[in-house]
Amino acid sequence: MRPLNALLSAPFTISTLSLQQVENVAVRLELADGSIGWGETPTLPPITAEDQAVALNVLTQAAAGLVGRNAGEWRLIARELAGHIPEYPSVRAGLEMALLDAMTRSLKVPLYLFFGGWQRSLITNITIPICAADETERLAVHYRRAAFKTLKIKIGRDIPQDIARLRVIARGCPNCNLVLDANAAYTSEQMLILLRELRGYRIEPSLLEQPVPREDWDGLGRLAREAGAPVAADESCRSAQDALRIARDGLAQVINIKLAKCGVVEAMAIAAIAKAAGLGLMIGGMVETRLAMGFGAHFAAGLGGFEWVDLDTPLLLAEDPVRGGYRATGPRYDLDVGAPGHGGMLDW
Repeated sequence: MRPLNALLSAPFTISTLSLQQVENVAVRLELADGSIGWGETPTLPPITAEDQAVALNVLTQAAAGLVGRNAGEWRLIARELAGHIPEYPSVRAGLEMALLDAMTRSLKVPLYLFFGGWQRSLITNITIPICAADETERLAVHYRRAAFKTLKIKIGRDIPQDIARLRVIARGCPNCNLVLDANAAYTSEQMLILLRELRGYRIEPSLLEQPVPREDWDGLGRLAREAGAPVAADESCRSAQDALRIARDGLAQVINIKLAKCGVVEAMAIAAIAKAAGLGLMIGGMVETRLAMGFGAHFAAGLGGFEWVDLDTPLLLAEDPVRGGYRATGPRYDLDVGAPGHGGMLDW
């Protein structure tokens, strides 16, 4: 384990925080045959329970328990990790990523084939953070010219400012799909007010991502019924149990799976529940490098059925610390690069 720090090309501001750089933890796991796997634990307080120092400490302790284990027991290992450190899902995710990456490199198969081989490439959205209207406009035009068809807009601090920024984006990118992500900052009533205002300007969002606080199940359900646009549960879905509740009670039309919220094995269970319930799927992440984003891309491509793809944070970094891995051409991520696992690595 070691710190994985990387500067962002511009401040990344959402409703709850503003970032200047990524401060995650890289996980390197070696099997007895010499195969090396790579994972990443994002640390983004207060969104994650771990900061970088805590993550390094917990990872070091948890990794000691993996020495001598059979990598083929990855489901059992994931269950044991969930029992031992339930409060640190990002740590568990980093270890599970590294374990499965090492195992598939040993087997000489790409991760997307291991997960099912549904497809070999994905098209990601790109995120526009909370920023001034002129910067919003500049970013929107830049991303449209770079062939991005779906823009994810961070909102949630001020309704009039959100409306002003969205009007600028709609003008500059009239044919783009707009995902509105409030990061749990609004009430259902505020979100309905925002939607009414936007429709007065003929702006129709394609998706509403986690408009209300995690525990506001009533508000989430109200928007799923009344918003007139599909609602994606993000912070409200951190486990298979959450997914069952959302499906049973009709609380959202889409579930956003982030490996760092629950770990890889739990994410597989969430995806199965969503598919069985007829819910849409989104793959997302925290603010991560291509280690975690590459794993997430292979996960979603292998399982299939992910209509919404939000794996763009490596595109927001000033420099890419990862060698190998998927190839990015605008919004397209090609995973079939002739390498096993997810293919990415660091100069350790």
